[in-house]
Amino acid sequence: MAIRWSNLIHDEWTGSLLKNRPDLQEIQLERTKALMDRALPDALVTGFEDHINAVSLPDPNDRHVLAAAIKAHADTIVTWNVKDFPAKTLKAHGLIRQTPDAFVMDILMAHEDLAIDAIKTMRQRLKSPPRTIDELLHEFKIQGLNHVVAYFLSAPTLKSRL
Repeated sequence: MAIRWSNLIHDEWTGSLLKNRPDLQEIQLERTKALMDRALPDALVTGFEDHINAVSLPDPNDRHVLAAAIKAHADTIVTWNVKDFPAKTLKAHGLIRQTPDAFVMDILMAHEDLAIDAIKTMRQRLKSPPRTIDELLHEFKIQGLNHVVAYFLSAPTLKSRL
C-alpha cells in the first residue's frame, strides 16, 4: 500500500485546515507538507493535470483527486467526502473509496503492531501540549475516527500500548 498525493491535494487539505482551525498558521502547514514530501518522496503525484478534464465527478473541483489517483495507479481514495466520489464512478477506474476511519481500521487489522507503534510515536512527539492516551483518543473521536477509538477502548491492553 502506497500513500499518494499531489500539490493540488496538499493545497486542498491545508486550505480546509486553515479554514477550520484558526489557531494554525500557514507556515506550520507548509512545514508539515515539506516533512510529508521529504518522508515519502515517491508519494507526490505529478503529470496528471492533462487528465483532469477527462474524468467526471459530481463536484468538478474534485476531478484532480481522481485524475491523480488514476495516474498513480492507486486502488483507494481516502476521503470523508463520499457523496462526491460515487462508488460506481470510482469502480469504472478500478478504485474504491474509504473514509479515513475505515482506512485506519484496515491498517490496524492488517498491521496491528506497526500501527500501534506509529500511533504511540506520534503521541510521544506531540509536545505542545503533550497528550495523554485518553486525550489522543478524544482527538481521534473529534476527527471522526469512531471505529478506531472503539477498537482501542474495547481492549485495555491495546489502549495501554499507545
